[in-house]
Amino acid sequence: MKNILDKNSIKFLEKYLNSFSPVGEEMEGQKIWIDYISKYAEKISTDLYGSAVAIINPNAPKKLVIESHVDEISWCVNYITENGIIYVSRNGGIDHQIVLSKKVMIHTTKGKIPGVFGWPAIHTRKTYDEKSPNIENIFIDIGVSSKKEVLELGIHVGCMISYADEFFIMNKKYFVSKSLDNKIGGFIMAEVTKMIVNNKIDLQYGLYTINSVQEEIGLKGAKMIANTIKPNIAIITDVTHDTSTPMISKKIEGDIKCGLGPVISYAPSIRKNIRELIIDTAIKNNIKFQRLVSKYSTGTDTDAFAYSNKGILSALISIPLKYMHTTVEMVNMSDVKKSILLIYETLQEINYRFKDFFYEN
Repeated sequence: MKNILDKNSIKFLEKYLNSFSPVGEEMEGQKIWIDYISKYAEKISTDLYGSAVAIINPNAPKKLVIESHVDEISWCVNYITENGIIYVSRNGGIDHQIVLSKKVMIHTTKGKIPGVFGWPAIHTRKTYDEKSPNIENIFIDIGVSSKKEVLELGIHVGCMISYADEFFIMNKKYFVSKSLDNKIGGFIMAEVTKMIVNNKIDLQYGLYTINSVQEEIGLKGAKMIANTIKPNIAIITDVTHDTSTPMISKKIEGDIKCGLGPVISYAPSIRKNIRELIIDTAIKNNIKFQRLVSKYSTGTDTDAFAYSNKGILSALISIPLKYMHTTVEMVNMSDVKKSILLIYETLQEINYRFKDFFYEN
């Protein structure tokens, strides 16, 4: 694991995470991902809505997908008052409770316009009339006094809004950033692809590394790309909750903790044979892992792939994440390394047992 997460990898991860790729407008982040992975792919393609595919061995009749999603949650301009105050609408499951005093950037055709989520001072709020932030009362102030000034800056209803927070490494153990859900998955997939190429692994199947769009609003990109590629096997990577943090019930959400390895999921959409192969691979290579039950649905692109076409052998490997859908999402660097190694070794194991997994397809 010594060569995993080298300086070039971290440089790519930082640039990728700091980019903005909101649901429906993912191309800024997607381009960074494509530029990085294209050095290792024989072919790159994108579909109409922006999902990207990096392919190794594109002429092989059997296809295996490793997949993540590039889109991130955001706000968008919904209403502008005559006094120049901006009210917002959600673009994905973004949390209104974290916005107070946050700096933002409003993305326009004229460039990025800075602003802040304002809030009345505590001195002006009487205890009997205390208001909590909600979607109707949170607002952005960009330092103007009229709607006309807002419009002159290029801001209009529909403009996307991002937080100004940027990537950093905490205590030499954690990556901290917005949009680790799920750009960390895209990063892992790119690193796996790089390792396959650099180590000259001769694959019997076509490897399709996918960075899909619009997962955060219902797995939309995965549904489209699954029907386009029609793979035989799909291994999906996303994030899952670290339940050791305060205010999360382990009885409901499971017992998952950052630093204890990637999470292998159990769910109706996950086929036992591919899941057990991943578990056996982890044990064989001394890679620590955790288990998680998703009762009815994984809530990830796994479900979209599993139930597409005539059905696809699908599995999910998740990364434990703290503070999902905030600007300080956290993943343990050790978990990232182990996830890269687990997927890399799993792809080789499937290659070795090619007939066991592809002969029915």
